[in-house]
Amino acid sequence: MASLSNHFLIAMPSLKDPNFFHGVTYLCEHNEEGAMGIMINRPLDIDLAEVLGQMNIAFQQPGIGERPILLGGPVQCERGFVLHKPHGAWEATLKVTEHIGITSSRDVLEALARGQGPDECLIALGYAGWAPGQLEQEMAQNAWLSVPADEAILFHTPFEQRWEMAAALTGVDINRLSSDIGHA
Repeated sequence: MASLSNHFLIAMPSLKDPNFFHGVTYLCEHNEEGAMGIMINRPLDIDLAEVLGQMNIAFQQPGIGERPILLGGPVQCERGFVLHKPHGAWEATLKVTEHIGITSSRDVLEALARGQGPDECLIALGYAGWAPGQLEQEMAQNAWLSVPADEAILFHTPFEQRWEMAAALTGVDINRLSSDIGHA
């Protein structure tokens, strides 16, 4: 299977795992070693002000503390990730595309608090991960739709609309799909 980096994984209606039910995951890395992504439609009941407070980072940028924090996935939920555009020069950034990166170092949060962070970003706790071959197996079992990612959905679409909007990129009205799985 070709790499699905910079793709959305859209949970099929039949995927009942509560971690991913109606989820949209942005795949940051997909290769022979497995896959890693951030769920982009699961806001938590905390905001950036709470996270910065726990990290003893003061913020001066008006409104920055109101940014929602997402549940990025069920793996390492105590670890933070900033999915952002443009890349910047942060300590620990994985470049996903020419313009989008994901950073797990404190310096990007400090820059956001000063109003010097990336132009567009999502902040998440945890990530979604798949072992080698696991995602391919789940795709073969019709657990996911995949489509090249769209930055408007990634950074600007309301969270509650992302599942349907991402699926619409494939030409599918996901609400009309059966939750029954079958093979011809």
